[in-house]
Amino acid sequence: MAAKKFLRFINGIFTEVFGVQTSTGAANAGDIVALDDTGRLDNSLMPVGIGADTKSITTSEALAAGDWVNIWNSTGAKARKADATTAGKEVHGFVLAAASSGASALVYFEGTNTQVTGQTPGPVFLQTTAGTGGATIPSASGNVVQRIGVALSATEVNFEGGPAVTLA
Repeated sequence: MAAKKFLRFINGIFTEVFGVQTSTGAANAGDIVALDDTGRLDNSLMPVGIGADTKSITTSEALAAGDWVNIWNSTGAKARKADATTAGKEVHGFVLAAASSGASALVYFEGTNTQVTGQTPGPVFLQTTAGTGGATIPSASGNVVQRIGVALSATEVNFEGGPAVTLA
């Protein structure tokens, strides 16, 4: 959806212009801000230090919207699906948008993952299906147990990354 329009007096003429939904920096100085299609301010409009704690990270595998991700070193930081079957693949964050392998993904390190499904309100743990969380605590030898947040509804998990413990 396009931003709302307003009239602006430019060089003696009333001109219809759109509010700015994303900022490119100094070029947008003095512009009027508009909410984006979600009814929120885009992070690019916020001052440094205000807004979601995110980082654009290259993926080492395809990620789906809502995946819980692990950040690891492969000639620099890479994002992959977190996995309770493998020690060292604990959850560090999540993605709200899908990304193909080798692409940049915006990883969230705090906040609410709104792209999950099938959650039961209460504690959420990393699961043995890569990239997923759920109410079941993994219990097999070698599994990683990590509480990753609290489900607020079937489609929302507030991320609260906890320590990971590998079962003997």
